[in-house]
Amino acid sequence: MDYGTAISRSFEYTKDALVGKWMRWVILAVLSIVQGLTLSLVPLLNGYAVRVLAGKTPAPEVDGWGKLFIDGWKLNIIALIYMLPAIIIFAVFGGFAIISAAANEATGGDPTAAVLSLLGGSLLAALIAIILAFIALFAIMRFAHTDSLGEAFNFGAIFAHIGKLGWGTWIIAVIVLLIIALIYGFVVGLLSMIPLIGWLIVLFLNVAFTVFYARYLALVYEETSAPM
Repeated sequence: MDYGTAISRSFEYTKDALVGKWMRWVILAVLSIVQGLTLSLVPLLNGYAVRVLAGKTPAPEVDGWGKLFIDGWKLNIIALIYMLPAIIIFAVFGGFAIISAAANEATGGDPTAAVLSLLGGSLLAALIAIILAFIALFAIMRFAHTDSLGEAFNFGAIFAHIGKLGWGTWIIAVIVLLIIALIYGFVVGLLSMIPLIGWLIVLFLNVAFTVFYARYLALVYEETSAPM
C-alpha cells in the first residue's frame, strides 16, 4: 500500500470535486451546518460522504436528497451499533461508580472503589471502542460499496477483506489518516481565530476534509478486491 500516493490522489480528488465547483461546495457547507445544528439528526453531509466512500468518480453531485438522508442515517446506525459494547461497558461501570459513591456519601465510606470502577470502566470502554472503530470503518465502507445495510454486519466478508488487505496495512492506513487529522485540526484551530471570517474558512475546509478522508478510505478499501 503506497500511502503517499493514496494521500496525493485523495487531495487531487478533493480539489477536482470542490475547486471551481463553488455551488457544490456552498451546498455541502450548508449541509454541514444543518447536520451540526441537528446533532446529526439530519445527516445529509454523512450521506454525501457515503457516496464518496463508495468510490464514485468523479466526485458525485449533491442530489437525491432522500437518498442522502437515508444513507446518512444508515451510517449513523452502523456506527452506533458497533459502539454499543463500549457504551454498555461504560454505562455499567459508571452506574456502579455512581451507586458506590452514593453509598459512601451516606455511610462516610472510602470512595476509592467508586473512582477505580469509573477509571477502569472508562479505560476498558475506550480500548474496546478503539478496536471496534477499526472494524466499524471497514463495515461502513462495505455498506457504501454494496448499498446494503446488512453487508455492514457481514463479519465473514469484512474480516476476509481486511485479512486480504492486511491488518497491518489497514491499521497503518488509519493511523496515517489520524495523523493528518491532527495536523489539520491544529491548522484549522489557528484559522478559526481569524476575526469575523475564521469560522467561515473552517466551515468550508471541514467540507473539503470530509471529501478527502472519505476518498482516502475508499482508495484503501479498493486496494484489494472485496470478497462476496
